[in-house]
Order: sequence, then C-alpha cells, then structure tokens
Amino acid sequence: MSIALILLLLKFTCMEVAGSVELLEGLAPQRVKFHSLDYQNILHWKHYSSSLRTPRYFVQYKIYGQKHWTDVAHCQGIREQLCDVTQQTAETRDWYYARVRAAMPGVLSSWALSPRFNPHLETSVSPPGLRLNVTEQGIVVRLRPPTSPFRRRNGSSITMRKLHRLLYRVYLFRNNTVKVQRELHSCVQQLLIAGLRRSTTYCLQAQVHLPELGRSSTKSQTACITTL
Repeated sequence: MSIALILLLLKFTCMEVAGSVELLEGLAPQRVKFHSLDYQNILHWKHYSSSLRTPRYFVQYKIYGQKHWTDVAHCQGIREQLCDVTQQTAETRDWYYARVRAAMPGVLSSWALSPRFNPHLETSVSPPGLRLNVTEQGIVVRLRPPTSPFRRRNGSSITMRKLHRLLYRVYLFRNNTVKVQRELHSCVQQLLIAGLRRSTTYCLQAQVHLPELGRSSTKSQTACITTL
C-alpha cells in the first residue's frame, strides 16, 4: 500500500472519529430536572443535538444513599423528553436522583444526572375547586382541595389536604377591585360571604397556601355570580 493511500485512510478515520465525538457530545440530554405538582412527579430534560434524528432515551433512578440504579421500566427507549416517575418516587419524604442517557444507531451518550429531589419539600400545589351558590344571606363558596395521584385501598383519591397542612385564600372582587379577602383552614370547605349589595355581580378566585413551605398555588379560574 502506498504512503499516499495510507495517509488518505488515516485522514478519513480521524474525520469519522471526530464526527462521532461531536455527535456524542451533542447527544447527551441536558437540564434534567424533576417537576412536581400535587405529587405527580415528572422528570423533564432537553435535547439540543443538531441531528435530524430523534434519539431514544433511557431513564434510571435511585434513592439517595443507594449504590445501584434502577431502570424506570416504562421509560426505556422512549422518544419523549419526559418520564412520569410518580410511582418510583412515592415515598414522599425520601430524596431521589434520576439520570437519562440518549442513544442513536451506533452512538450512546453519557448519563445526565438530575439534582437531588424530595417530593414533600418540592411539590407545588394546584388551586382548589370553586363552586358558588347564592342565598338570601349572601354568596356560599364551596372549596374542593386538589387531589394527589395516591389512592386508598378502596380506590378513592387522597387529597392534598391529607398530605399537607393547607390554607385556602378566597378573594371576592367587583369591577376588578378586591372587596373581601378571607383565609381559612382547608378543613373548612364552605364559606358564607354576607353583607353584599343586592342584585350585584361579584367574582371570586381562590388559591391554596402551604404554610410550612411558604408556597402558594396559582389562583383558580374566576367564577362570577349575582346576588339576590
């Protein structure tokens, strides 16, 4: 084999290796992070590869302090950039890690690690359900706490009120001005707002507050009603 041919083969081999390294670096998932709402724990990540192909992703998790990683069975070889790990992280007081790697034909990325995650401390909460009725005395507000993904033995849902100490904040307003603001414990699921003008339309919103975490939900959708 001539020296010229050997040099040419070496050149193409180096180009192929360099291209594989570049693809490998761009293939690794980024910004791996848990997102939790009402203990529905979803792992998200980003993919910034310039490749036109969509990689397949593989997800593992472990509890803090454990040595070995465990596959998330339903998130092996998936195309989506998220994985529901609610069942794998059901012990709400534990700390968890997750990691993700991407694969394309002939190429496998390194693992991308999430920050440490504790469901109890980091979950956010949804606004409460809000239902209004009007009586001669005023507006009756009925509040329903958000539900978690957990179930009792009989199959009924466990509400967030059973898992956290919640406070409700109720806002009554007219012409975009708040007229009444009330705060009550979540064990109180009905509130009468009296002393209102007759034949007047009022609107209400409510939110949930987690006192121990100093965190609040967004406000509920606006509901309006006209007094008698």
